[in-house]
Amino acid sequence: MSRKRGPGNRTNVGEDEIVELAEMFRLMSDPTRLRIILACLNEPVAVGDMASSLGLSASLVSHHLRLLRAARLLQADRQGRQVFYVVGDDHIRSMLTDMVDHVAEGGAEAE
Repeated sequence: MSRKRGPGNRTNVGEDEIVELAEMFRLMSDPTRLRIILACLNEPVAVGDMASSLGLSASLVSHHLRLLRAARLLQADRQGRQVFYVVGDDHIRSMLTDMVDHVAEGGAEAE
């Protein structure tokens, strides 16, 4: 089976891009950070609300948010005294949604 190659199916990836991709996947491999990203998948969420819903301290959530924002996995929007975070990139949102669906399908097949 041959794979169609085009702008969305790049196979020639430079070393700098490989390193950046590996870092993104490393950040997302931490269960706490993944829960944070998924909490921000569909709508902006304030730090305090996120900490409360995930059962984590605001300082721990803030620490993880700094890393995720630096890797461009999340975007921040300050509104007054609160900062709201959201997955602002459709590529990230699509990949995570597809992976969540993939895991859910695997669970259904095992039954």
